[in-house]
Amino acid sequence: MSKKIEPNELEIKRHSLAHIMASVIEEMFPDAKFAIGPTIEDGFYYDFDLPRTLIPEDLPLIEEKMLALIKKNIPFEKIEVKIDDAIETAKKVGQNYKAELLEQIKSEGEKSVSFYKTDKFVDLCRGPHIASTGKINPRSFKLISIAGAYWRGDEKNKMLQRIYGVAFQNKEELKGYIAQQAEAEKRDHRKIGKELGLFMFSEEIGKGLPLWLPKGAFIRKKLEDYMYETEKANGYDFVYTPVLANENLYKKSGHLSHYKDDMYAPIEIENEKYYLKPMNCPHHHIMYASTNRSYNDLPIRYADFSPIHRHERSGALTGLIRTRSFSQNDAHIYCSKQDVEKEISKVLDMFKKVYNDFHIKNYWFRLSLPNFNDKEKYGDITNKALWEKSANYARKALEKSGEKFDEISGEAAFYGPKIDVQIKNVMGKKDTIATAQVDFYMPTKFDLNFINEKGEKERPFIIHRAIMGSFDRFFAFLVEQTSGHFPIWLSPIQVQIIPVSDKHEDYAKKITNELTESNILVEATKGNETLGKRIRAGQLQKIPYLIIVGDKEINAKSIAVRHREKGDMGSITIDEFIKLVQDEIKQKK
Repeated sequence: MSKKIEPNELEIKRHSLAHIMASVIEEMFPDAKFAIGPTIEDGFYYDFDLPRTLIPEDLPLIEEKMLALIKKNIPFEKIEVKIDDAIETAKKVGQNYKAELLEQIKSEGEKSVSFYKTDKFVDLCRGPHIASTGKINPRSFKLISIAGAYWRGDEKNKMLQRIYGVAFQNKEELKGYIAQQAEAEKRDHRKIGKELGLFMFSEEIGKGLPLWLPKGAFIRKKLEDYMYETEKANGYDFVYTPVLANENLYKKSGHLSHYKDDMYAPIEIENEKYYLKPMNCPHHHIMYASTNRSYNDLPIRYADFSPIHRHERSGALTGLIRTRSFSQNDAHIYCSKQDVEKEISKVLDMFKKVYNDFHIKNYWFRLSLPNFNDKEKYGDITNKALWEKSANYARKALEKSGEKFDEISGEAAFYGPKIDVQIKNVMGKKDTIATAQVDFYMPTKFDLNFINEKGEKERPFIIHRAIMGSFDRFFAFLVEQTSGHFPIWLSPIQVQIIPVSDKHEDYAKKITNELTESNILVEATKGNETLGKRIRAGQLQKIPYLIIVGDKEINAKSIAVRHREKGDMGSITIDEFIKLVQDEIKQKK
């Protein structure tokens, strides 16, 4: 049995703030119905069923009333109540959400529950809480947003109103958080994507279905080309798989029993049901099983960039980070048990190479293990010894790599433990950008075999891995990390040429041709706007190099170069500039 983790002082304060906020909501809306109010990373929230829709202007008013309660220094009082009495009271006063929670608690065998009283507000809660409201630093918290949230996360239930708040130890930490969020807002890939014309969404196409515009498609293709070359150099063979498959495939793999809610509804074709593909692995297993395999054939490494589709809830859709259609940088490695650790080590080496090339730093690994108490996810897994063996393969590879890693229970896939690559995004929150999974489960499901050195049938192990995760999500991450200042080798326009006036356009055209012949991506502007406006436009498009040409440059047979970060670099010859840019592209600076 896992050890209960006690909340720390800051978590207790955050939870207490959720109750203080709920107390204010009860005062403002006597008919309010209360759902849940937990702590989250950086703060807290509470879900309410209210008689009217909240507006942003409500937040300062709620905050002001919270400050008044804090100033009164009202104690938090714990009250123990028999479960049946609590259920009866909740139903009597119309608190149906609390009644439902209490019924669930009763079904788990509890005979009594605790409530906490703050001023006139009484709420179902395990606690603990601070001694009194006055223990809260009034300058350490802020209400930040209102959102919709289905009761218990189920879109079949009623949509509630959720108020989010953040809270820290002191005003300096709060001030730092607010500054970070302002910077993150400027870096939001959705905002930059629109400004730079990289991608778009359209309600006419459908929610969560991205349209890649020419500049964004160029960068995405560069990412794909980079991974294709990297994976080919590491012994991967590329395959293509269709976007849908017969339902029997997903029955065999277990996806219909484990992931049906995340799959699109079936399509009926000639009295058979077909599903849009939510992942590539079952297709790859069929490929592996299509012919007899020998130990001499292993490892077999299939890589696949084919699109997949998942029925993400509309409230969870977030630009390119969470979509309904995307392409993974996906691969599956089929190997003997003797090679599992070695193959995982090679995967870890690929992670390091790719992230080094993209200048991604401060990432760490997480070894995600099962929680066998979760019967819904892991209930049909009986061979716990194989789970531990698979986890040990991953653990040893991580230890040999010298990389720092955490271990966490309950985050493993239903078919095996996994290594997740963790990083803090621009919002300062932990994010998973890629994964590698050890799978001993699917080889049995699909009856996968190879003939070993003794001439006997043996099950292979499967390593599922996605170095970039999905190209869509990695692209979004890259946009936010760079603020759209893509390295020159990824830039859809590497150089923009700006003639001072119409009479300099012929020289600009000559330079354009020379750069194009040198495989440098270049565009030239026309003199319809002032020189200052055209330079400013190029800077806003975050083009790595601007070249300005006028009488001086024509006479000297040179160009005036302005770098995106370094500013004015002075005049150099065209040949010098071409070599400079080609070196940067080659070195992926």
